[in-house]
Amino acid sequence: MEDHELLRYSRQIMLPEIDISGQEKLLQSSVLVVGMGGLGCPIVMYLAAAGVGHLILADFDAVDLTNLQRQIAHGTADIGRQKVESAYQTIMNLNPGTSVSLINERLEGDALLAQAESADVVVDATDNFTTRFAINAACVKTRTPLVSGAAVQLEGQVIVINPEDSESPCYRCLYNEADDAQFSCAENGVLAPVVGMIGTVQAMETIKLLVGFGEILSGYLLVLDAKNMEWRKLRLPKNEECPVCGGGR
Repeated sequence: MEDHELLRYSRQIMLPEIDISGQEKLLQSSVLVVGMGGLGCPIVMYLAAAGVGHLILADFDAVDLTNLQRQIAHGTADIGRQKVESAYQTIMNLNPGTSVSLINERLEGDALLAQAESADVVVDATDNFTTRFAINAACVKTRTPLVSGAAVQLEGQVIVINPEDSESPCYRCLYNEADDAQFSCAENGVLAPVVGMIGTVQAMETIKLLVGFGEILSGYLLVLDAKNMEWRKLRLPKNEECPVCGGGR
């Protein structure tokens, strides 16, 4: 680690959970973040600021005026620009030492599998069940840890899937295909800080996975009720009949 890196990350290195060895792990890590919307923006900004060495940003959408209320990596001047390009510029302004790869298309099929396998952690910051199911299946198949979040209206949730833990449920254990109804921000609204709160938790869980400290949310669902400012941590059992990770495969 060079002197300027020691100075940049000095406040993290002071923490016994991080230290120099943990910071070096972050600098050598690669994280795939799918979705550069309300969740993805704070996720990539905090991961870049914390010193994650390589970020892979995947999104096929362009910045729209309605995004700016909550998608904090994009600005008014970015309207019409691809979200991955706008997020890239924000990351470079925060930490030009971060290596960034851009995937400006819908990530699916073999391409999704390949990117999941190449990453140390995958972060799902998408807004629909179909994509979440696909990302979950890819991570279970490639045995890549997954940090999945969702937020709408005044509520949010985070779950961590750890395929290396035989008792850890996957996203498909929690939801089934019948739940694949659109309950999006576009249809139901969302308060700006809610996505920031959930995205920040996702960034925190990602760093814990990369460095290897603390208790991650594997086996739990963390639920936010922002209206009453209540967090609940619910234990999730593994579904042995799950068609993705259980006996139903």
